[in-house]
Amino acid sequence: MAATRSRAATAQKIDELMERASRALAETRYFECERLALEALDLAHASHDYDRMARLLLPLQEARRQKRLAAIDTGKLYRISELPSATRKLKPGCYLIEPPLVGADGRDLRDRANQQEVPVFIVVREPKTRLGDWPIVMIGPVTVRTKVEPPEKEEAPDIAWMIEAAEALGEEALSTVDPQADIFEQVEQLLDRLGTVTEHEKLHQALEAACREAAAEVARSGLPTDRHAPKDDDELDLESDDDM
Repeated sequence: MAATRSRAATAQKIDELMERASRALAETRYFECERLALEALDLAHASHDYDRMARLLLPLQEARRQKRLAAIDTGKLYRISELPSATRKLKPGCYLIEPPLVGADGRDLRDRANQQEVPVFIVVREPKTRLGDWPIVMIGPVTVRTKVEPPEKEEAPDIAWMIEAAEALGEEALSTVDPQADIFEQVEQLLDRLGTVTEHEKLHQALEAACREAAAEVARSGLPTDRHAPKDDDELDLESDDDM
């Protein structure tokens, strides 16, 4: 009985967050939508609620797409090899992070931009290889790295090149998901990769599809015994905003 109440309370909290995220999206408050959708996604994941996870991916993808477009539409490209001061307000635009900065610096700059609600599009490159390629990397729950051809004018990369490089990084992330793993493990792998390459639309779509398949499998056969039960109320944050 207690477990049933816990699941119901968690589902209600997720639905409330989902409704608020949808409202924020409709009102073009994209940073708020992303935060709410991620909070709900974490709760749904902890509860193995794959159906709700799937439904959350669309507003999350759209909020991130709009943020990315806002950064690209500025037409501004900043090449940085040293992080701006922590007290400095970031400017909207595209940031090419270059050595000696590394993937973790790109992640930290992205997090900082989200805190400031500044739309940025970030690509991190590592030193040129002996074969002339530019490694592209991002750090998160997993590390994703690939190699791309440098821009035609290496001294003057453009936004179009950055978009292609980011797309290649997302495709690399997708390619590392084990197709032989069961659908529940594929959800875990996709979630980790989306936590790293956050802007890639196909990653959102692949995770949504995997969650729907996992939900269907649970409906058919139940949750596999090797999957943990949902956390208790004292482990999940079920506190409403009114209680804070």
